[in-house]
Amino acid sequence: MNPTSPHPLPRRTWRRTRPRPASAATLVLSLIALVLGLSPAPAQAASLLQVTGFGSNPGNLQMFQYAPDNLPSGAPLVVALHGCTQSAGDYYSHSGWPKYADTYGFAVVFPQTTSSNNANSCFNWFQSSDYTRGQGEALSIKQMVDYAKSHYGSDSSRVYVTGLSAGGAMTSVMLADYPDVFAGGAIDSGIPAGCATNLSSGLTCQNSAVSKTPAQWGDAVRSASGGWGGPWPRVAIWQGTGDTTVNPANATEERDQWTDVWGISRTPSSTTTLTGGTTQAVYNDPNGKPAVETFSVSGMAHGLAVNPGSGTDQCGSTGTYYLNYICSSYWTAKFWGLDGAGGGGTGSLPAPAGLTVTGTTDTTVALAWSAVTGAASYNVYRGGSKVGSATGTSYTDTGLGSGTKYTYTVAAVDSGGAVGTRSSAVAATTTGYQPQCFTDNNYNQVAAGRAHQSLGYVYANGSDQNMGLYNVAVTHTLEETSSGYYVIADSGCPS
Repeated sequence: MNPTSPHPLPRRTWRRTRPRPASAATLVLSLIALVLGLSPAPAQAASLLQVTGFGSNPGNLQMFQYAPDNLPSGAPLVVALHGCTQSAGDYYSHSGWPKYADTYGFAVVFPQTTSSNNANSCFNWFQSSDYTRGQGEALSIKQMVDYAKSHYGSDSSRVYVTGLSAGGAMTSVMLADYPDVFAGGAIDSGIPAGCATNLSSGLTCQNSAVSKTPAQWGDAVRSASGGWGGPWPRVAIWQGTGDTTVNPANATEERDQWTDVWGISRTPSSTTTLTGGTTQAVYNDPNGKPAVETFSVSGMAHGLAVNPGSGTDQCGSTGTYYLNYICSSYWTAKFWGLDGAGGGGTGSLPAPAGLTVTGTTDTTVALAWSAVTGAASYNVYRGGSKVGSATGTSYTDTGLGSGTKYTYTVAAVDSGGAVGTRSSAVAATTTGYQPQCFTDNNYNQVAAGRAHQSLGYVYANGSDQNMGLYNVAVTHTLEETSSGYYVIADSGCPS
């Protein structure tokens, strides 16, 4: 986190796929590729991949992404920011976010800075050219969001940002600069927005914390946002009480900042004791929905709270600054409603129970659910976006693509039009398959998961047709005739 002194976290080597030792066969293939003058094999689907050309990138950052296989359009998007001397790969490997991306169905963008930006690879949260809306690193991260939304069809109303240490401080920056982009955030061992204006004041914020009135903190957000009037992001704040790197008093200042922005009381609406010595305090908005939550982890030093294991509420792996207390990523995802159990409603009606898929065709999905007392109608959401409404307890979604996976939730609406809590999500895949065609060079066909390479040659997945040398000079059109089965179709494809 410290912008001048070396961060105690040891440097790690970035990996483009899930960490695993290279096999002898992989090494042989790599040597053959080098002899043939070919590029190394790229990472496959459902792994951490680098994206280039995502925008003008004024902050000179790198973009990495993780997207589960068969991610439907309209899914949420999470941006996860690493700490000083860490990398996108390091955060990907330890934080637990890939687990919940797979479980709940959303994409994750992992921005990465380098030593050319900052000697310790910190995000420059304290530097005006990087923390100002429309400039530097802040704009680069926003451009990554724009890229992900356009390529994955991510739901623009469900974009979230989180980060650790310097990444936590940069999370504060992004929430203040772009409340029109982010629906929520989670600041882990971070700094309030607007605390620092240069290197020296950044050190003061980090080591001693800066005390301001809630209104002063709130004004810092309102000023940074460019005149945004709401709605405001819902913010979770994580802090270890034993942190000697970032003064724990910063968590209180962050709470004051965001409760003032929301115009709500600094007295918790509820307080709960969680695992790992964690105390959760909830600050509700005027409609009784959590707007700000704080998670104080007793005795935890500087780092991200993880809790390795196979349970739903367990995640991540331990390491330097990844500390075994509680899975912060699980509770953050739950707070944002990514688990499908909440979010999106302002009314008092409960979530409909028993949402099920009652039938599918190649273009339709039929749904049914249990009635909610007091409901005048029900909103139906596909991938987080409303697609229709019903006065009864069933609905058929039409005009869908064949052989495509979709996710649905339902919310009850009272007679006054107030929308209640959304149901748990269900997934449905339409029948049949609509052939698709992809024209690209052999290298990119492999990178996209439509083909594979062996001994310097490329073969179409499924049909195993030989496509020629593994390089960017050879181009083919592949037709996907069924899910995951590709044939060469250079002579033409169905329109």
